[in-house]
Amino acid sequence: MESDFLVIGSGLAGLTFALKAAQAGTVTVLTKDRLPESATAYAQGGIASVWSEDDSFEEHSQDTMTAGADLCHQDIVDLVVRDGPERVRELIALGTHFSLRPGTEEPEYDLGREGGHRHRRILHASDATGREIMRALTEAVRRQPNIKVLERHLSVDLLVDAKFDSTIKTPSCWGAYALNLDAGTVHRLRARATLLSTGGAGKVYLYTSNPDIATGDGIAMAYRAGVPIGNMEFIQFHPTCLYHPQAKSFLISEALRGEGAILRRPDGAAFMQRYHPDAELAPRDVVARAIDNEMKVHGYDHVYLDISHKGADFVRQRFPYIYERCRSYGIDITAQPIPVVPAAHYCCGGVVTNADGATAIRRLFAAGEVTMTGLHGANRLASNSLLEAVVFGHRAAMVACELVRGERFPVPQLPQWNPGNAVDSDESVVVTQNWDEIRRLMWNYVGIVRSNRRLARALKRISLLQDEIRDYYWNFLVTGDLIELRNIALVAELIIKSAITRKESRGLHYNIDYPLRDDRSWKHDTVLVPGTPFALDDAFKASLQRVGRADKRAAGPSTSCP
Repeated sequence: MESDFLVIGSGLAGLTFALKAAQAGTVTVLTKDRLPESATAYAQGGIASVWSEDDSFEEHSQDTMTAGADLCHQDIVDLVVRDGPERVRELIALGTHFSLRPGTEEPEYDLGREGGHRHRRILHASDATGREIMRALTEAVRRQPNIKVLERHLSVDLLVDAKFDSTIKTPSCWGAYALNLDAGTVHRLRARATLLSTGGAGKVYLYTSNPDIATGDGIAMAYRAGVPIGNMEFIQFHPTCLYHPQAKSFLISEALRGEGAILRRPDGAAFMQRYHPDAELAPRDVVARAIDNEMKVHGYDHVYLDISHKGADFVRQRFPYIYERCRSYGIDITAQPIPVVPAAHYCCGGVVTNADGATAIRRLFAAGEVTMTGLHGANRLASNSLLEAVVFGHRAAMVACELVRGERFPVPQLPQWNPGNAVDSDESVVVTQNWDEIRRLMWNYVGIVRSNRRLARALKRISLLQDEIRDYYWNFLVTGDLIELRNIALVAELIIKSAITRKESRGLHYNIDYPLRDDRSWKHDTVLVPGTPFALDDAFKASLQRVGRADKRAAGPSTSCP
């Protein structure tokens, strides 16, 4: 299969790119589920953009920099904030219906406020903004004859020419290999320009607000292809996911706290004022650590988020989706508090790109949560993620279109997929076991609060798991589960190594062995470059040795058969 553009991922960034690229050529959109399933579809809060007269680009930029613990790239922040209103207007022109303020003579958008924002600047569609945006985008994509959507297709690896010809000094990406999940066959998809827009990696953790598709595929593929990956230690844990045995990954939007919801212990006591002067409106990393600490200190399974004091009519009108979902679990949020726990939510690091979404490999672009653009720094400001996706989806498309229009020579004939001597697996339990073990070790050792000893254990174990997975991958035919396992194992390793590298606590990364922020030494990104040896300092080597000795003592004396 060949097209001018290949888009891997079908959320806001990917479909924005596809619609604009379709003006310059043919587009293939690869999605491993079915439209409109994507991380975007689960976004509840909204999209942040300067919209009212009492707001300003400077204040939005300052709020973003503050939330990002001064690790954001100021030029990128300013660019995204200033591009925002025009990109939002384009979404509206495509048919996105954002909520209007009731009771106004002229139609006026109802702007929400969330933690870290000094003004109301969140355009939303009630409490299901992502679902509404995806509805409009999906309908527009279906109408576009130049766009072909391949559903139930999972990318395996990128087609990079230098991998097949060692004389090529400047690698270019010419598409990807992809597995048809229904047929079980791998196809070569060739393209003149490729966009990675695969979303985040929440499924690397045991508890996450992300959909099942969020397995870090784009980050893993890019790293294997030779693209640097940055700031993977900054994993945002959303403070409030619904705590209920039947509720899988259901997010309770930060917008509730923006509208006055209060976090309480099971005894009814509010506690956020003790952790931050902004209380419930503190940045997410502060709120998540506060909840985590309350749970650990007091032995709670969860805490509560209470908005019942705001009035039943207001709650039902402002949060209809959350209200109905909670009602389905027997919780009336107009009259009782919501049980909540933190969960892995957003990856602030990823594929390193420039201001146009270009990567270190020619013809390969990236946009959305899969990237590290410099916008988020050490912590994402609420509702800046949809903004980043639409801005960089647009910018990458503009550069990719110019590239494709200027070059009309044939796409190189790179090799078809070769399974070698691989056979069908008769040990699928290995995949299940390793998948579960990775997610548990990441939750226990590389979660909201970290330590050198926990990170040492995680590094030691992920190395052993990587060996097992590599052996399995090359001996058996690929399946969707095996590809995703391979990807989450690599992403887990990148998160662990990034967390080991940063010798301070900043934003979403908190290490009890380095509890203070250190602007003199660490006010820069953590970038992992493929092919570069990962060096451990003496202090961390000592942590590894202590872990090794402890594991030996726990194992007891060795035994052997006589």
